[in-house]
Amino acid sequence: MIRKLLVANRGEIAARVMRTAHALGISTVAVFSDPDADAPFVSVADEAVRLPGAAPTDTYLRADLVIAAAKATGADAVHPGYGFLSENAQFARDCAEAGLTFVGPSPEAIASMGSKLEAKALMEKAGVPVLPGATVTEETDLGAVAAEIGLPVLVKAAFGGGGRGMRVVHTPAELADAVDGARREAASAFGDGTVFLERFVVDPRHVEVQILGDAHGDVAALFERDCSIQRRYQKIVEESPSPVVDDALRAELGEAAVAAGKAIAYSGAGTVEFVLDQDGRFFFLEVNTRLQVEHPVTELVTGLDLVELQLRMAEGEPLPESVTGAEISGHAIEVRLYAEDVPAGFLPATGTLHRFRIPDLPGVRVDSGVVDGSVVGTHYDPMLAKVIAHGRTRLDAARTLARALRQAELHGVTTNRDLLVGILREEEFLAGRTDTGYLTRHDPAELGATAGGGVRQAAAAALAAQAANRASARVLGGLPSGWRNVGGAPQRTSYTLGERTLEVAYRLNLHGRGLDLRVDGEPLGGSVALLSASPDAVELEIDGVRRAYAVHRIPGWSFVDGPDGSAALAEVPRFADPNAVAHAGSLLAPMPGSVVRVLAEAGAAVTAGQALVVLEAMKMEHTVTAPVDGTVAEMNVGPGDQVDTGQVLAVVGEPEG
Repeated sequence: MIRKLLVANRGEIAARVMRTAHALGISTVAVFSDPDADAPFVSVADEAVRLPGAAPTDTYLRADLVIAAAKATGADAVHPGYGFLSENAQFARDCAEAGLTFVGPSPEAIASMGSKLEAKALMEKAGVPVLPGATVTEETDLGAVAAEIGLPVLVKAAFGGGGRGMRVVHTPAELADAVDGARREAASAFGDGTVFLERFVVDPRHVEVQILGDAHGDVAALFERDCSIQRRYQKIVEESPSPVVDDALRAELGEAAVAAGKAIAYSGAGTVEFVLDQDGRFFFLEVNTRLQVEHPVTELVTGLDLVELQLRMAEGEPLPESVTGAEISGHAIEVRLYAEDVPAGFLPATGTLHRFRIPDLPGVRVDSGVVDGSVVGTHYDPMLAKVIAHGRTRLDAARTLARALRQAELHGVTTNRDLLVGILREEEFLAGRTDTGYLTRHDPAELGATAGGGVRQAAAAALAAQAANRASARVLGGLPSGWRNVGGAPQRTSYTLGERTLEVAYRLNLHGRGLDLRVDGEPLGGSVALLSASPDAVELEIDGVRRAYAVHRIPGWSFVDGPDGSAALAEVPRFADPNAVAHAGSLLAPMPGSVVRVLAEAGAAVTAGQALVVLEAMKMEHTVTAPVDGTVAEMNVGPGDQVDTGQVLAVVGEPEG
């Protein structure tokens, strides 16, 4: 019997596990790093223990500190969540030796799947279809191995997942650099830089099967999830059931997944992942010996609580009839809401979430690790929340989820919300014709483009600012700002939206609702009327169509949400600081992070596209290259330095002579 549970994780999954534990009458303990001291999951727990430091290797990956926290608080069980120590066999052993119940499979089961290459051999023996692959060592002849497997190949971390330590290689010349980069990412994210090569199936579907096993040798399959829409090999949209899996294929997938589970005597919740090719053949990828990020879609279509089942399995209960007799009801879709800049290539974003509100619509579930005021830093995965919708049909779920996201107020940090809405409303997605190549066929920046380019949002921001100015006016507060009793120039305000600058010019008619309103010199419509304006809301009628905009203003920024999209608008000062302009040829940090490598020094001749600095943020690497041929005039950073977005890393000048 579990009385007190320590959750060895953070963010939304820590809070989600604790909610179920509390519902079962189990006390909870959180562990937290210094950046997470004020995170919501810490306050959800009954008790909390600090893990000094910020980096995962100093905190959430320190098994000794986690176990010491369990002993200090009298916890008798540990739930690892996903990521971090969740698939660490030695941690599971250490828990057992410390007298703690590990909520997950046995150390032996974890170890058997810890090496993906050894796991494939075991699955092949169990009759599960697998793809050819080989481990990479210092002695490996990369060209020969790749030729034997067949190009293209995937360089893949042997330990871990989530798309980290993964590269696709199409030619032999790319192999060495891909292997080196994958090793560094894998070592940073998982503490082990071992990688292997595997045949790469071009644009398959990514289909996985949820399994549950008990301590008595029984394993059951809880249907499939389709996780095909991915960026950088990380899932961003998941659903259950898969739109292309019929009853016959579902039975085959379930049988293969159960065979995989029984081959390793699996207990608890786990996932068997497959790729499904264009001909309907499926091949084993891996077994995730933990709870998956996307587990809510299975919960919504089956009515089961997978965390509750994990806890009951850990207490020794047999699989209940609710699992062995489970059926699919309706359709569920989950999206991962990330702090990232999609047009910039999915670069992770940081900052303070000044507002985080997702509407409470029927059928919508939000698993979140943030609230208003949360700070998004560079140390951990940039996922803010999972938003899930359940409906009678797939179309119902997609429409509801898109509306919830569109109406959400997400202020202060750049997110992928607009991309997610674009996907959920795109025809190919709605027809169920998705695979892992979806975001190569569809430009993410175009999918996530704000309707009208943010023009109406900028106009609303300017009018809300005008209303705020008048609300604080000491005299004649009823007059619009800039009003004259004779004709005069319009009021002007400028904003930046991404790389675009929008100038709003407006002149109000004091005796009516008419409005002369232009953005970048172009009128918003043939007829424009201002129906109402306050510091936080503006209602416009443009060519007979009324739209209401909510405006959230903080110093220097206006966040505008409306029926035609949202925009984060930075106010342009009327008088710019000339010292703020970067020197010509400056290479600016595209994101906050740490410098991993510096590949050139001052005075070196470089060519356009040559790698100069490698940054790491949120366990992913980003290479900054020379924009033109020239000479490195300045190199302002070194390995280990922390940098902020926009910081000058280096300056490339004209070639000498």
